[in-house]
Amino acid sequence: MLKMVDVFSGSPRSFATLPETDITMVKATQGTGYVNPACNIDYANAKAAGKLLGLYHYCGGGNPIAEADYFINNIKNYVGEAVLAVDWEGYQNASWGNYGYVRQFVNRVHELTGVWCMVYVSQSEIQQVANCVNDCPLWVAYYKYSQSLDWNYQGAGFNIAPWEVFTVHQFTGSDMDRNMVNTTKEGWLKMANPNNDISIPKPSPIQPVEEHKDEKEVSFVDDLGDTWFKEDGKFTLDVAVNLRYGARTTSDIITTLPAGSTIKYDAFSRHAGYVWIRQPRENGYGYMAVRDAKTNQPFGKFE
Repeated sequence: MLKMVDVFSGSPRSFATLPETDITMVKATQGTGYVNPACNIDYANAKAAGKLLGLYHYCGGGNPIAEADYFINNIKNYVGEAVLAVDWEGYQNASWGNYGYVRQFVNRVHELTGVWCMVYVSQSEIQQVANCVNDCPLWVAYYKYSQSLDWNYQGAGFNIAPWEVFTVHQFTGSDMDRNMVNTTKEGWLKMANPNNDISIPKPSPIQPVEEHKDEKEVSFVDDLGDTWFKEDGKFTLDVAVNLRYGARTTSDIITTLPAGSTIKYDAFSRHAGYVWIRQPRENGYGYMAVRDAKTNQPFGKFE
């Protein structure tokens, strides 16, 4: 089996080029109004490192045809090179429970590209996408309680009907989204370009992209021993969240920011059960938990 990591804007940029992985799957879009600001950086660095590639769209639950069009319009230069995938989850998804949504999405992507998307879904919700079984590879999320947070894969052994086999099993989702891929390099490339008839642009050799060209240090360790990664961005809250003086749930609260608030941040860290961001303030920094590291559910949207 091959090893794959999937990454999004809140992942450390180093995840895209991990030496122990074979494939990097990058979040590209969500709904019809969000493009992952780190997508091109992670994709280019993964490609330069010799990784097999994938791109996925997170369903927002709007019109499935419009979302498919938005996805392809933003990643059309990578079609034929990267495996395409659709992420079907309940969080921030207005159409969760609609058993026909993903089918419409994948049909539209196939109409536009000739490629069938791989479908990501939790094992407990496979029936929501069961009507894709004859065309789409399965990317299933299932975490065993006994599974350690490393690449020592304990295997599957769970029901994935109506699929007979999975193509990808996401088996951890706390510190890192680790996946085992049940195919070969040739099989992965075949999913990306099934008929070998998609014209792939041949640009000049890609050099690794430096996200912070003017900074010598892109990561640092704070006084508590937590590793932080420098990244300038914005995060808009979907729920009320406490802004704290430290990156711990026991740290004193500066204020509670209501849903709809947008926070500018300059670094992020994954520790103590959450993804944290650091907000520069006049007299220091504020810290906020923005994603549950165990369930991978964000408390808003990265911009």
